[in-house]
Amino acid sequence: MKKVLSVLLAVLLVAGCVFAFAACKDNTNNDPDSEKGTTAAAAESQKLIVGFDAEFPPFGFVAEDGSYDGFDLAMAKELCKRLGWEFEAVAIDWNSKDAELSAGNINCIWNGFTYTGRENEYTWSDPYVDNSIVLVVKSDSGITSLSDLAGKSVMAQAGSSAVDAIENNEEFKASLKEVVQLADYNTGFLDLDNGSVDAVAADLGVATFNISSKEGQYVILEEPLSTEQYAVGFLLGNTELRDAVNAELLKMAKDGTMMSIAENYVDDGLVLDSLCLVK
Repeated sequence: MKKVLSVLLAVLLVAGCVFAFAACKDNTNNDPDSEKGTTAAAAESQKLIVGFDAEFPPFGFVAEDGSYDGFDLAMAKELCKRLGWEFEAVAIDWNSKDAELSAGNINCIWNGFTYTGRENEYTWSDPYVDNSIVLVVKSDSGITSLSDLAGKSVMAQAGSSAVDAIENNEEFKASLKEVVQLADYNTGFLDLDNGSVDAVAADLGVATFNISSKEGQYVILEEPLSTEQYAVGFLLGNTELRDAVNAELLKMAKDGTMMSIAENYVDDGLVLDSLCLVK
């Protein structure tokens, strides 16, 4: 009887081991699939949160229907669609862009964001637009050059590359009566209208947009204050997100998507020849 019980126990032990081995084998086989599934889910759940200035056409602005629009936002939205990512546009105070990025409220700045001179402050995509900082004056002001602005008031948006351009041109800045820094260009151009300032320093696209509906009233001085490039800015060190965005951005430039989107914003002041990534 003991012999029979011993044999029976041995059989049960063998069966248990076989079952346990099979279970472990199944778990081992499932691990790669599980990891792949997790990776795929993470990629699919990526969310691009774009910080932008809602008063910076043609790159970002509020459309007539109240929605957010602009060349850069359209580019970001299309990129997310191609990658299967979620897209969110967050209108920010441009002067607080660094705080928004550091806090994680946004994970990139994509809105006519100047790369030139800020190379070490952010992690950047490849530059995609060549831009100039220009001066806009009233056509009857008698101002035809930068030197004519000596003793005059010039407006620029606070925290913008236009302010940087003025600061970097010490001789020009020293010649001015004052530099008026305001929160947005809508207010700046209103001040130009009423004579509170003598000129507005702005990106070429912004300047072109703001004078397009006022034919003959304003001119852009032929001599630019500076030249620069735009790129997508990420928190310093965030190379993973930058690499994914940059790779798709290059594809969009190569396959004609970037130019196709750009053509929709010519009437808003976008200069097609400025798209350096498609050249």
